[in-house]
Amino acid sequence: MLQKTLWQNGEKMDIQVLIRKLVSYGVQTGLVPEEDVIYTTNRLLELFELDELEDRDNVTMREDELEEVLKGMLDYAYEKGILKENSVVYRDLFDTKIMGLLMPRPSEVIRHFHELYEQVSPEAATDYYYKLSRDSDYIRRYRICKDMKWVAPTKYGDLDITINLSKPEKDPKAIAAAKLAKQSGYPKCLLCRENEGYAGRVNHPARQNHRIIPVTINGSQWGFQYSPYVYYNEHCIVFNSQHVPMKIEHATFCKLFDFVKQFPHYFVGSNADLPIVGGSILSHDHFQGGHYEFAMAKAPVERTFSVAGFEDVAAGIVAWPMSVIRLSGTDTDRIIALADVILNKWREYTDEEAFIYAYTDNEPHNTITPIARKRGDRFELDLVLRNNITTEEHPLGVYHPHAKLHHIKKENIGLIEVMGLAVLPSRLKGELEQLAALAKDNALQVRFIEMMPIGYGAAMPCVSGPELRARFANRWPELHPVEGTTFGNGPAVYYTVPGWKGSIGFIAAVHGKFCASCNRVRLTSQGFLRPCLASETGCDLRALLRGGADDARLRTAIRETIWSKPREHHFEDRCMPATRSMYRIGG
Repeated sequence: MLQKTLWQNGEKMDIQVLIRKLVSYGVQTGLVPEEDVIYTTNRLLELFELDELEDRDNVTMREDELEEVLKGMLDYAYEKGILKENSVVYRDLFDTKIMGLLMPRPSEVIRHFHELYEQVSPEAATDYYYKLSRDSDYIRRYRICKDMKWVAPTKYGDLDITINLSKPEKDPKAIAAAKLAKQSGYPKCLLCRENEGYAGRVNHPARQNHRIIPVTINGSQWGFQYSPYVYYNEHCIVFNSQHVPMKIEHATFCKLFDFVKQFPHYFVGSNADLPIVGGSILSHDHFQGGHYEFAMAKAPVERTFSVAGFEDVAAGIVAWPMSVIRLSGTDTDRIIALADVILNKWREYTDEEAFIYAYTDNEPHNTITPIARKRGDRFELDLVLRNNITTEEHPLGVYHPHAKLHHIKKENIGLIEVMGLAVLPSRLKGELEQLAALAKDNALQVRFIEMMPIGYGAAMPCVSGPELRARFANRWPELHPVEGTTFGNGPAVYYTVPGWKGSIGFIAAVHGKFCASCNRVRLTSQGFLRPCLASETGCDLRALLRGGADDARLRTAIRETIWSKPREHHFEDRCMPATRSMYRIGG
């Protein structure tokens, strides 16, 4: 007899309770009106091949329980044979089907969106739609929160960096099934309107919980939705209702500004329309936007210029590591007209000395990535000049990350990266294990030091020494401390695995204080002696030397500095001034 009881958070949960919880969640989030409770419950009973709902006490569910409730349902479905494969791909197809049963019809979503837009504000309409996309699990919040994110201060501003861990990896069985599956042209791509409500297949995601808002842009029909794996706040996609290729032209500028006029709290931009410098889906014309201000948008204009006949349009070159022209004014028609001039000039521009060629063998190389936004009563249009020329040395593009950087990122530099968000692949997180594995066949001591909250490190995420050690122990269960052996007089604690030639060292500067055994002081290149890298105090030896201090005075100053060495640091309190980068602290 099949066991219907599941364990969750130490509490017995059976499928009946899980169904009640999910319906309760639907009511709490507004997905399921009170009038639809019985109907929704019966649809869930049908899905799980149950004939009745047993009498139970009323149950409630917190919004953050959704992942656990769905997991319980999926486990039950697999045990009962409803879910034929217990893999990520098949579980994603099935849990989307579950959530689809809670969803209002597209017409209801569209009607409510437009009511809020007309009666309240465009922002109220997008707030509702974004919440719906999150509550429905179309945007998988519990996966997105696993993404590693931090900010890197640079001379161009604070750049956003993320390691994308939210997109699940496909398992070998699913990959094999996808290869054997019938190749369908329906939907034509992931952006087509036909995705709305689509059940999905092993080579195409399910979209029963997906709803699209139709919008008219510059007289043509488009769709408005959010990205399932949002990289920033309200990361939206605006796509042509027709499956037509990307194209940067006069109409593109018109559409961008028309969208911004309808949704003035959003920016919107387009990937370029050529391979390498374009987006990942060049076959379907689309834009990306959202309620977020990237570093490029904040970057100032470093040099202004004017174009004859367009003196009413402010133009300038943006202080940014790419070639960006910013146009601004109150009249979008005038901005668009000047953008047309720049686009046409750039399409034909060649500068052999700078290795910029408009064409090679009649193949075009120059295009533009445009981004539109509104600031107060003025409109802005950033034009990022792009070129996709290749050489034998750089087959993926001369103006694309070169091969020496492909271990970090190999994918196209699209709109999001252009604006100042580096989206890095999930494999980077797993490379810590690969680095540690160097000690297996080599007599090496591979050491890992925690990121300290100093300089740039203050804004970066830290993988703690204990956390990393636990990760390695999960990979190599026989990992154990090295007994009776030290390497140098540093603070590293070493571990190894039976049969390995080398070892792994951990310097847990933040989470494993070794201050009591530290025998070091720091002398900066400017002659300042610091008793600890976490100290802002110390002794200016350069000033003493230049002031004529003798050896006795210097020895006294050094001795006093050493004796003032603090008992321990307080990195965990984030209270250290951290005014200097690591390279300026001294060795």
